[in-house]
Amino acid sequence: MVETHDIVRPPAGLSAALGAIGSATASAELSRMGIRSAFIQGPVSVTPGVRVAGPALTLQFLPKREDLHPVAEYDEPEKQLHRHVMYHAQPGDMIVVDARGDMSSGVFGEMMLTYFKGRGGAGVVIDGCLRDIGEAKQLGLGLWIRGATPNFHAQTNIVPTAVNVPVACGGTLVEPGDIVVADDDGAVVVPIKLAPTLLAVAQEHAEWEEFSRIRLAEGGDMRLYYPLSDEARPEYERWRAEQGPA
Repeated sequence: MVETHDIVRPPAGLSAALGAIGSATASAELSRMGIRSAFIQGPVSVTPGVRVAGPALTLQFLPKREDLHPVAEYDEPEKQLHRHVMYHAQPGDMIVVDARGDMSSGVFGEMMLTYFKGRGGAGVVIDGCLRDIGEAKQLGLGLWIRGATPNFHAQTNIVPTAVNVPVACGGTLVEPGDIVVADDDGAVVVPIKLAPTLLAVAQEHAEWEEFSRIRLAEGGDMRLYYPLSDEARPEYERWRAEQGPA
């Protein structure tokens, strides 16, 4: 019998608040906190306009060796670990897959993604491909992938080997339970220990950017308002006070 471990999830409100901030601000503020690049390179959004954030369920693939893994799609399905990562899914979860950048294996298809959606899943980030992409894009999930293929998950070069272990997705380390913030700019990994601090500094960043955006739209001097200068900060503080409590 296959047994895999669940993750420790952060408060749902923390993920939601980071999602509202977005990947660009998260990446920039993490850089200032010492994380050089938390961006998962390679997977791109195929669901424009979708912005989600949630804790990472992780799935690792390794190169296929035929004597160790059945070739057929439905052979011994309960031994196929890409199913087991979905068994842990709870509302708001993200699945992050290290598929080794492989472009010929469809990690999930419509049926499994339908199950994930039914469990309340928010999105998947795959350093590789999906199949049934047309149907998958209609499910209401956020999808960040390298491409599409008609092949099933273990048909060619790779096989799933571990669930909820540290993985390298797009060259970026993802620990199980890290918060993944994903939108049209891509997917960013927020280390769970840094998430509360990131939220605090990012919310302040988002506030002054909103003020600066208004002033720039009115024809204001970019040298004054972007980034927010010390000269403009008193004006920003007055504007902020006028907005009242968040």
